[in-house]
Amino acid sequence: MRDPARSGCPINMAVEAFGDRWTLLVLRDVMFGSRRHFRELLAGSEEGIASNILADRLKRLVAAGLLTREDTRPGQRTAYSLTEAAIQLVPVLAELGTWGTRHRVTTPELRVRAELLASGGPPMWAQFMDELREIHLGQPPHHKASPTVMGQLERA
Repeated sequence: MRDPARSGCPINMAVEAFGDRWTLLVLRDVMFGSRRHFRELLAGSEEGIASNILADRLKRLVAAGLLTREDTRPGQRTAYSLTEAAIQLVPVLAELGTWGTRHRVTTPELRVRAELLASGGPPMWAQFMDELREIHLGQPPHHKASPTVMGQLERA
């Protein structure tokens, strides 16, 4: 059972849902890295997340309504999908990336996606959110654009 919220402040509630660094990085990897399985998330972690931390954060994200966990039979890989609430974090994560490139020392190879999202701005974020809804929620896209934002991020 989850502890009660410290307060009903909207910023506090957001921080309680996804405020620690590992949770945001797991969301980043599902969202921008197209990683949907435990082993992909573990192996692809730039920051070297430990397996017990990853398992805990995935459980927390499911409990918070930011990810769904596909029920599988024994021996099958469990897939995680973003919920609409998580997809709506795209602008927040894009802005965090922009802030990080402006105010922190980053590596060129890891800042490329943040710069791409910053240059594309809200129109690109909206297109990316539409693509994520198609992939994770099975919703038909509102507009089919080429090239896709997902493709641009993967090539970056």
